[in-house]
Amino acid sequence: MAVRKEGAATEKVLILSDGKPGHVNQSLAYARLLGKPYEVRRVSFRGRWGKALSYPLDRLGFLTDKLFFVEDELPFCSQVVSAGSSTYYANRVIGTKLGIPSVAIMLPRSYRRNFALIIAQEHDRPPAAANILSLPVNLSCPQPQGLVQRTGRNPCVALVIGGPSRHFRMNEERLKVQIEQVFRLFPEGDFLVTTSPRTPPEIDKLIETLAFRYRVIYSREPVNPIADFLAIGDYVFVTQDSTSMISEAVTFGRACVEVLPLESTGEKNKVGRMLSPLADQGCLHVFDGTLGGKNHKIALKGVLEQALRRLGY
Repeated sequence: MAVRKEGAATEKVLILSDGKPGHVNQSLAYARLLGKPYEVRRVSFRGRWGKALSYPLDRLGFLTDKLFFVEDELPFCSQVVSAGSSTYYANRVIGTKLGIPSVAIMLPRSYRRNFALIIAQEHDRPPAAANILSLPVNLSCPQPQGLVQRTGRNPCVALVIGGPSRHFRMNEERLKVQIEQVFRLFPEGDFLVTTSPRTPPEIDKLIETLAFRYRVIYSREPVNPIADFLAIGDYVFVTQDSTSMISEAVTFGRACVEVLPLESTGEKNKVGRMLSPLADQGCLHVFDGTLGGKNHKIALKGVLEQALRRLGY
């Protein structure tokens, strides 16, 4: 595990990646919210045995870099941050080796919880501890790309369509009825829409038949205009399936947020536990054919900075 030699002090954050965008994006958001430079390194265990051994070794306090690979040499950095079970052991080993704080995003189950800081989501029901920051949302830091601009003075109404999961079914007819209700609520609206990597083909076809000024079908055009929607929209409608999309909507921009409910598969899920407190705080409204006018935003930057000051970092 080679470390790049640099003499000057740095505030650079080392981000460990397991290759999963949902995990890496939260680590990127951490660095961006704090305004710190960062470098990303991919880490992976040396086979299944590496991960299996990491649990008992961590509990015993035995830290070794022989269990995992790091892509490229490590930069000179001030802290190491990661999300995902395949990164936590490496996070702790590297932090200890370099003598810098280790930050874990999401609750590191099956590992010791003595990281410098753990940023957990309330819907995961983390225990109370001085080093655990419990948030009502995922970490996010949307960055508009200029993919779409606002036109005219009519209400700008954006829809963000996810897809089915083990927790939710996405029914074409139900979604069509919901979208038509939205259209009727804004007779002069300027309508934008994007689908996502999980959106099924029949929903893509439905979206193509409806009157949107700007339309992204992700399966054919893999761009992400969500941050732009949040920056210019008056209302943003987000399907219920994605905690990450909902988190972005309630932490950035000025749009009122409506969540389009989906049919539950019956599996217990954390989305319901996430939505209720956000609705109580005025961050969103679960769409019922009427508009809630809820646009309170959670200031993640300030929450993070306060937590780090409290811990002496």
